[in-house]
Amino acid sequence: MEKVDILVLGSEQLVTAEGNTSLRGKDMRNLKVIKRGAIAIRGEYIVEVGTEDELKSRYLPDKIVDAEGGCITPGFVDAHTHLVFAGSREDEFIMRIKGKTYKEIALSGGGINATVKATRAASEEDLLDSAWSRLNTAVSCGTTTVGITSGYGLDTENELKMLRVILTLKEEHPLHIVPIFLGAHDIPPEYKEKKQEYIKLIIKEMLPKVVEGKLAKFCDVFCEPHTFNIEETKRILMTAKNAGLSITVHADELEQTGGAELAVELGARSASHLIKVSEKGISALAKSDTVAMLLPGVSFFLKMDFAPARKLIDSGAAVALATDTNPGSSYTENMQIIMTLACLYLNMLPEEVLIASTLNGAVALNLADKLGTLEAGKFADIAIWRENDYRKLPYHFGVNLIKTVIKAGEVIVQR
Repeated sequence: MEKVDILVLGSEQLVTAEGNTSLRGKDMRNLKVIKRGAIAIRGEYIVEVGTEDELKSRYLPDKIVDAEGGCITPGFVDAHTHLVFAGSREDEFIMRIKGKTYKEIALSGGGINATVKATRAASEEDLLDSAWSRLNTAVSCGTTTVGITSGYGLDTENELKMLRVILTLKEEHPLHIVPIFLGAHDIPPEYKEKKQEYIKLIIKEMLPKVVEGKLAKFCDVFCEPHTFNIEETKRILMTAKNAGLSITVHADELEQTGGAELAVELGARSASHLIKVSEKGISALAKSDTVAMLLPGVSFFLKMDFAPARKLIDSGAAVALATDTNPGSSYTENMQIIMTLACLYLNMLPEEVLIASTLNGAVALNLADKLGTLEAGKFADIAIWRENDYRKLPYHFGVNLIKTVIKAGEVIVQR
């Protein structure tokens, strides 16, 4: 018998997508379900996935992890978050309850710029401590990979400060973290009447320092009429792409701007939000490799319309889901509630939701060859659930259903 470090046994079912490319359209229902599935792990990687009887006959483990009749899935890939920030915005929460819109709050000096003020004043140590706590919450809910943006510094010093914090998290926290530069998140107060000067600062000063310091894998831009229009977004993203960064876009969240079409034109790995995406944008996404990154927590939290997930999927687009964790529009680290919202308000099926929360998110972060599915040779990033059927994960909402989380072959959560 072959020696391995861990055998994961005792499941009712093991559920995973397969492959290294996004699943789209009807293929987003193609889950592999193994009754009494098991996993053999050596070091950080999966050696084999099969039935419990098969693996017990082939492998001698140093340790057994007992699923105790639960369901096994890949760990979540939460590809779009703003987990590093200071302060909170519960006052805006109350303002929205009283009828103010997110845009009205932003234009009156709140919104992103309120968090910018707090984040600029915070030390790296304070930002690291608070983000570490949020990451611990995320992993306790089944997340094993996270994309984290900057974007609350909005000047060179503080954008680089945020990215250094994200890199420290990447090096020291057990989760797999992808740093994303978002200097073009909003126009800072000192540049409100000088937007072109701020764009020049991003292109001529921030981006070169980000690239030189290897501080990010991606560049993102918030493409909206009140922030960066289509042409401005294109300038920034093309500069980033030509410098070697992958690109992604906040697109068509508040208004129909053509952000989705631009993302496809530029070869972005993903376009996020898409609440107001046009029919032309849906068609473009369906014909491209750009992942439609949907963030239903934002629509729920802001009481906005929801992105047209059914149209996107039925047209053939690859859809991913993420929390968009941030203090203003989606203050949750829990992908489980995002799955529930996607089923109820995006009309996505449990199979589609699970693929959108794992493999397709990994594709959006350029990581699908390493994680996002339970297959031999990939990282052993595993969620073991208290429920025995994957369909119950979005169905049984409002409680944490996680039993065990394994990240790269190490048990990091046991509840």
